[in-house]
Amino acid sequence: MTNSHDESPYAALKLKDFRLLLLGRLFVTLSVQIHSLCVGWQVYELTHNPLVLGLIGLAEALPAIAVSLYAGHVADICNRRYLALVSCLLLFLSLVALCFFCMGLTGVPLLYAIFAVIVVTGVARGFYGPAVFGLLSDVVPRPLLGNAAAWNSACWQGSAMLGPIMGGFLYGALGAVHSYMLSAALLLFSLVCFLFLRSASTLKASTAGVIANIKEGLRFVFTNELLLGAMSLDLFAVLFGGAVALLPIFSAEVFHMGPQALGFLRAAPPVGALLTASLLTHVPIKKHAGRILLACVGGFGLSIIGFGLSRSFELSLALLTLSGMLDGVSVYIRGIIYQLSTPDELKGRVSSVNNIFIGSSNEIGEFESGVTARLMGLVPAVVFGGAMTLLVVLLTAWKAPKLRNLDMQNLYLRESR
Repeated sequence: MTNSHDESPYAALKLKDFRLLLLGRLFVTLSVQIHSLCVGWQVYELTHNPLVLGLIGLAEALPAIAVSLYAGHVADICNRRYLALVSCLLLFLSLVALCFFCMGLTGVPLLYAIFAVIVVTGVARGFYGPAVFGLLSDVVPRPLLGNAAAWNSACWQGSAMLGPIMGGFLYGALGAVHSYMLSAALLLFSLVCFLFLRSASTLKASTAGVIANIKEGLRFVFTNELLLGAMSLDLFAVLFGGAVALLPIFSAEVFHMGPQALGFLRAAPPVGALLTASLLTHVPIKKHAGRILLACVGGFGLSIIGFGLSRSFELSLALLTLSGMLDGVSVYIRGIIYQLSTPDELKGRVSSVNNIFIGSSNEIGEFESGVTARLMGLVPAVVFGGAMTLLVVLLTAWKAPKLRNLDMQNLYLRESR
């Protein structure tokens, strides 16, 4: 990524600032992925109870959602780099505490300690999200945000693919304590990156109260057709189209294979998304972005339907990879919409609302998959979810014409005026 816009207020910022931001996010995501996988294995070894495993996600998501709106307010009135540093430091301290708990506790007390740490990490990630969302536009000139979003997506998908593999290897070879130590070490690297990052943030001091600021952010999102349409599309597509929660059943009962097959199935969507993100760093989308977005989400729904009907492991793997590729295009376009449609002084609050949408869709989507599978059966539940995703696309195209007719070039021009 290069910057030829010398007249920009960002001209003093060097490419290394974007690289530091990218590396900082990479280390945080790797740490979180390793930590999440190791916690899952450890909790399962302690309880052998799938319900307790399901509570891990809620224990982290609920605190993150609870603090999101306030975190967005804070991200819009303080230095976002400092907020990212504090969030990473809290994540680091929680992992250090987890290491000590694992060395000194066993059984039920250790289980309670693990869940207490999960709650703290949920709060930390609730503040971390709005901070780094705003930092991207603080260090990247507006005309280059599309390219930066593609690199950011590629970085995240790569770490989402590599993190679980690293976590499984570390846990099997070294055990829980040393795995958490290495995960904490990655957070130290992220702290160094954010410490040396230079931010061009020029946030205006707000004289309004906390509630007024939060209401302003909510009002902006719910009166902006582009933002609301993009967030709603993401919310309901993931809510109905996600089949991740059911993958263990497919691995065992449909393909009659073991956990190795499950690992490949879980890795397939991030692989597809990484391929897409890598391509988009060189071939950015400029025209007909709205139609491409809707087509890709619709294609995502069709690939999920195909996965539900497939009885071939290889075909199912290919369909999940395709779903990740299509979702990667959606993530890329929505990321640019969020960045370009949101004033810098509102980015923390808009990010917090988006985090609530995403957190709700992921957690409730897993619950929806389980309920529909219980009521309809495994295959009909997945097919139903894919069909509902197609319906969501049609409703969004009808109700959000600005999103449907979005042209990225026009968005850049309008927001640069």
